Amino acid sequence: MVTLRALECLVALADEGSMTRAAAVLHMSQPALSHQIAAVERELGTPVAERMKRGVRFTAAGRATVEEARRALEAADRAVQVGRRVGEGLGGRLRVACAETMTPWLLLPVLRRWRRRWPEVQLDLQEFTSSDRMVECLMANGTDLVVGPEPTSTTAHVEVLGQEEIVIVASADHPFARRESVAVPELAGEPFVHYHAENGMAIWVDQFVASHRTMLDVTLRTFSPRTAAQLAGAGLGVTIVPVSALWGRFPAEVRRIEPRVHRDILAVTLVPSDSLVRRFVADLRRRGLPQVDTAARIDLSRIDT
Repeated sequence: MVTLRALECLVALADEGSMTRAAAVLHMSQPALSHQIAAVERELGTPVAERMKRGVRFTAAGRATVEEARRALEAADRAVQVGRRVGEGLGGRLRVACAETMTPWLLLPVLRRWRRRWPEVQLDLQEFTSSDRMVECLMANGTDLVVGPEPTSTTAHVEVLGQEEIVIVASADHPFARRESVAVPELAGEPFVHYHAENGMAIWVDQFVASHRTMLDVTLRTFSPRTAAQLAGAGLGVTIVPVSALWGRFPAEVRRIEPRVHRDILAVTLVPSDSLVRRFVADLRRRGLPQVDTAARIDLSRIDT
């Protein structure tokens, strides 16, 4: 395989027309230059130039190779420039996978900032309802960064961004609306809006209420915590959601669980040294997780830009 250095020597020889001048331009000895040209000729199986009394004369094969060598060197230079820009965080592509409730609650302000400050960085966003599925996507090179609750297990690099509270949602005319908090055993006998198994919250809720020796009376299931909160607010039952699912305006009463319950929100990546990943995670840390008043409605227009 011909090296870029050998192609660089070939182009310099063509431009200068002399072994002496080409060696001087490249800051190398003539024997070293001759060695590189000989390597090209061995690869081609034919001479590229003939030495004359005054300079060199290129063969047809040599001239054709020089043309392609110029393109190869230009492409190599572009590759270096692109790599440098991406390394500096000024370009490239960042693929982010997040829990579907994280987009408006946590990621939106950072995504807006990146679009304004670094428009040459392509941002790809995928939303999931399962942390385990996100990690599977990461391990299969389908994304660069995962943002969401803790998966069952992972060997990737993990950083804790903060904690998110888990709360109970009910309609305005439900007895829970007159309470400051609700204990888990009080959910027994209440119509409950639950989750399909594909949503990671389904297993979490089942394990959580089982730890309190409580059985749920499931009235319907949904794939989305946001939908679960809206259904509960409409009087179809009560539900348990992360506070990130409440981002937006809808009629519902939100009550803390007694005692209060939180879950870690993580940033997970296989390449913590990647400049784009590192800066995106730093921005998430700088902003922090939104502080939510669970006794008040949450308005999307309040997101800080």
